[in-house]
Amino acid sequence: MSLTPTLEMARKAGLGLLLGMAIPSMAMAADSSLTIGMSTTFTTVDPHETSSSPNNAASRHIFDSLINRGGAAENNPQLATDWKVVDPTHWEFHLRKGVKFHDGTTFDAEDVIASLLRARDKPSQAFASYTRNIKNVTESDPYTVVVETTVPDPMILNSLSRIRIISADHAQDSVADFDSGKAAIGTGPFKFVSYSPGDRLVLERNDDYFAGPSEWKNVTLRMIPDNGARLAALLSGDLDLIETMPAEGVDRVENSDNLQLIRGQSTRLVFLGVNVMDTPTAFITAKDGSKLDKNPLQDERVRRALLMSINRPAIVDRVMQKNGTVADQFVAKGYFGHSDAVKPVKYDPEGAKKLLEDAGWGDEFKMTIQGPAGRYVNDSAVLQAVGQMFSRIGIETSVEVMPWSMYSKKYTTGDYSVFLGSWGINTGEVSNPALAVVAGRDDEKGTGRYNGGGVNDPEINKLLDEATSTLDEAPRKPLLEKVSELTFNKLWILPLHYENVVLAAKKSISYAPRGDKYTLAYDVKSAAN
Repeated sequence: MSLTPTLEMARKAGLGLLLGMAIPSMAMAADSSLTIGMSTTFTTVDPHETSSSPNNAASRHIFDSLINRGGAAENNPQLATDWKVVDPTHWEFHLRKGVKFHDGTTFDAEDVIASLLRARDKPSQAFASYTRNIKNVTESDPYTVVVETTVPDPMILNSLSRIRIISADHAQDSVADFDSGKAAIGTGPFKFVSYSPGDRLVLERNDDYFAGPSEWKNVTLRMIPDNGARLAALLSGDLDLIETMPAEGVDRVENSDNLQLIRGQSTRLVFLGVNVMDTPTAFITAKDGSKLDKNPLQDERVRRALLMSINRPAIVDRVMQKNGTVADQFVAKGYFGHSDAVKPVKYDPEGAKKLLEDAGWGDEFKMTIQGPAGRYVNDSAVLQAVGQMFSRIGIETSVEVMPWSMYSKKYTTGDYSVFLGSWGINTGEVSNPALAVVAGRDDEKGTGRYNGGGVNDPEINKLLDEATSTLDEAPRKPLLEKVSELTFNKLWILPLHYENVVLAAKKSISYAPRGDKYTLAYDVKSAAN
């Protein structure tokens, strides 16, 4: 078989990473403890039930994947030591030998098959964006598996990095079994001790971890979405490291003898989802509260007026305290699929008013916009600022924020009219967010899982179908650039900003932030190390 350049690169990447990977031979680490203040709440320990950054980061402590997605979005060996392309729809993975689950049972191909198919077939379909092209998984021998895809899939390595491997013995267990610890048995760097929903996950070191034991014998992930409470816990010494450092505490940390700020770049896009379905939701009505005959958000001019009314530079400067960058599309310039044909929308409230009038909606409706509290950086404050800006152009706007656990159940289902959303673009390219956020919802294909606005643009759908079955990067790039152009020139979603990564920690801690904003205890080191 003659491989395309992408296939050949993928084949060499697996082998090259294997040759270049050195499993550390570490002396047993000291019996030390680490407590991290998480800025968001994860909702379950079941690694296949819900796909969100908090859940996926938490599960990574207990479970491994075939591929380990690095902090710079690179694919590294983990439970797979190397891989190769057999043909455009078959990938062969060689598994790491000698790996044990936390209960002492041996890891092999049976566990990989059970995990990938469980993630694909779970009723929640949370991982459909990643499993949608997996047709079958088979074993050639106990340490070799073949993943068959329905179409050539250039993103299969990234997809497999998102799916945690559980013990086949627990593939039929319930979410409750994972949350109780009964089924929370992985091969990862830490073992489950206890989980208190909304409060904390307590872990202990896996001394037999194949990549070497962590420095930390005991790890506690405390969920503290309140900025003030999280900062106070750090200042009091109760926490060693916190996510999403509150801007109002920066001076106190910088002036402390014992604390430090840790900064990095993020690929997380924050945006407003816009419901463009035929029937207006209950959250957009006439000014007198009566029902509307049609949905004003279906008119591109109305969507454009909304974005024109938002002073995004001011939000980044004041609300985000400069811990963000104004965004105009999924990825910034230099990333795969960024399009120079996307026309940035400038802040112009007077122009926005005129555009509303031209569209026949000058002073005709009011709405409630929704968002989470404590899920994204300064999310409530951002949404409040947006609501005020909408009101200034004549759209009477109320703002409703709620805990992530409540909000996450509804924002993807079309219940809201305008809502705050975000996507961590950990692949560094456009197909990942586009498939989830703007592709037409198709449960069989696994697209549009987080498309809460009901976007269904046939041209975008066709481009994504072609792009995600094209292995060669050269023809795939213009397809994804066109997806960006259509998405953001039609304003199917309204881009706000990219978040930056700002953490705070004791000076005794050393940590390199990741682009995906995951905070992983295994990567935290003592500053002396």
